[in-house]
Amino acid sequence: MAASELEEFVELLAAELVNRGWRMATAESCTGGWIAKCCTDLAGSSAWFERGFVTYSNEAKMELLGVSATTLEAHGAVSSEVAGEMAHGACARAPVEASVAVTGIAGPDGGSAEKPVGTVWFGWSLGGENTDTEVCCFDGDRDAVRRQTVVHALAGLLGRVRKA
Repeated sequence: MAASELEEFVELLAAELVNRGWRMATAESCTGGWIAKCCTDLAGSSAWFERGFVTYSNEAKMELLGVSATTLEAHGAVSSEVAGEMAHGACARAPVEASVAVTGIAGPDGGSAEKPVGTVWFGWSLGGENTDTEVCCFDGDRDAVRRQTVVHALAGLLGRVRKA
């Protein structure tokens, strides 16, 4: 997706959030704040974008988002359970109605047979109540995996906001 296409995509999300009087937050691990950057690249984003949590380490996930140490130990950072807790935690710790969370393995190292490089778990939460997750396995190098993650995260949030 070209930068201009991504900008147009963010504009659609912004319009949906503004129309509802909602604000959003991001909880990012493997993207390192890239989703928040794309949102705040849009002029006027302060009307709908509240904050971004960059929680690369497990300690940050626990401290800033309230992810359970038990969940991390039982399932690992790259899991449905952690993505869901990250999304829920972003809504619980910010005055927002919507959040998106991502946790994954962008590579080139860190993959395993169970969780190969390119595995990314997504979490979306509306009001901290309706939280759902999804996994994708993206191809490409580190930059390509991260770029696809940003697009899928925003697409997922847009779809959920539209249905709300």
